[in-house]
Amino acid sequence: MARLPPAGTPLAALLLFLCLLSSCRAAGSGSGNNPRAVVLPVSKDAGATQQYVTSFRQRTPLVPVKAVLDLSGATLWVDCDSGRYSSTTYRRVPCGSKPCRLSRSAACATSCPGAPSPSCLNDTCGGFPSNTVTHVSTGGNVITDVLSLPTTFRPAPGPLATAPAFLFTCGATFLTEGLAAGASGMASLSRARFALPSQLAATFRFPARRFALCLPPAGAAGVAVFGDARPYAFQPGFVISNASLVYTPLLVNPVSTAGVSAKGDKSDEYFVGVTGIKVNGRAVPVNATLLAIDRKSGAGGTKLSVTEPYTVLERSIYRAVTGAFAAETASAKIPRAPAVAPFTVCYDGSKVGSTRVGPAVPTVELVMGGDDAASWVVFGANSMVAVRGGALCLGVVDGGEAPRTSVVIGGHMMEDNLLEFDLEASRLGFSSSLLFRQTNCNNFRLG
Repeated sequence: MARLPPAGTPLAALLLFLCLLSSCRAAGSGSGNNPRAVVLPVSKDAGATQQYVTSFRQRTPLVPVKAVLDLSGATLWVDCDSGRYSSTTYRRVPCGSKPCRLSRSAACATSCPGAPSPSCLNDTCGGFPSNTVTHVSTGGNVITDVLSLPTTFRPAPGPLATAPAFLFTCGATFLTEGLAAGASGMASLSRARFALPSQLAATFRFPARRFALCLPPAGAAGVAVFGDARPYAFQPGFVISNASLVYTPLLVNPVSTAGVSAKGDKSDEYFVGVTGIKVNGRAVPVNATLLAIDRKSGAGGTKLSVTEPYTVLERSIYRAVTGAFAAETASAKIPRAPAVAPFTVCYDGSKVGSTRVGPAVPTVELVMGGDDAASWVVFGANSMVAVRGGALCLGVVDGGEAPRTSVVIGGHMMEDNLLEFDLEASRLGFSSSLLFRQTNCNNFRLG
């Protein structure tokens, strides 16, 4: 017989059963209505990881939880090892239940000899939490518990909206190795059914599965906002509507890129159709085959990643882009500096001019295909990285020959850009640099 934590009264057990059979609805604290939007605060780890971290409240009683943001992964996962997770409201997701089937999990924890705990339950759906930084995966129970998120971002977080039975996966303490200090898990923003965007939309009855992401540089604040947050407001008095965003299709890689997957699974990550690259407006000669996703192997293409600090390019693309950039800066007589790993193209920072959008260097442009061709123009603030000795380096790294994905757009290139992930329309909206509008992610307002 399966062991369960105390479920309280029979009525509480019935409510739990109903929540597991369908999306358990929730409301803003004390309002009686579903919130218009909920938010996650985002900051950049000041340590060596350069990861983007968020925090939320979970469990009963509520406790703050710190997690690393991820654009892949199947669910939110947190460390549930012995003594690290305490709550009176967690519940198992039974093997064969609707949520277990929808999570596409064939794993089931049939028995556990220890005392009942989130990491030791019988007849419980199994998941595979993955640290996408270290590329380590493990098995873990799929359970539910209370999750609370703020409904406003400025001038202060709150009030809270509460999901009474939010599904997530239990990880292990060793899985947190390589994460930012204090992080006890990873918060998935992928297109997976039980990642935050889709699960929050179902829980709070948002009209569409959509979220906006605004990544900050170190020392500033950013945000991930879910629900009906349009138009996006920034201080001082600047507003971005959907009409002012540039949109490009989000592509689905037909082959899973997850650490653990089954044959036939599609990728839950976000791919875009980059068809060309320009430096200072001039096309860079690259192998177009590498920019397309191979429909059989899933190799190639371009994806977005917030766990990669810098943009990673397949070796031939890397050499072409850095060569073109070096040629343009040589024409502008910008003096070079010695390379600083992992970068190879560096400059004397004292000899580089400054603009509203960062160092005065050639632009890098990602040309997107689709019915309406679009370009993501990258300026100095997002292309250059300040390193030791006062040098500025082009923030792209060599991904080697035949990597799984040819172009990985890293976090630094996305900072102080508003990105809207519209899962209903399968499209990505991007603002290009907010610095052009004399604002940044730190100035985002909601509420």
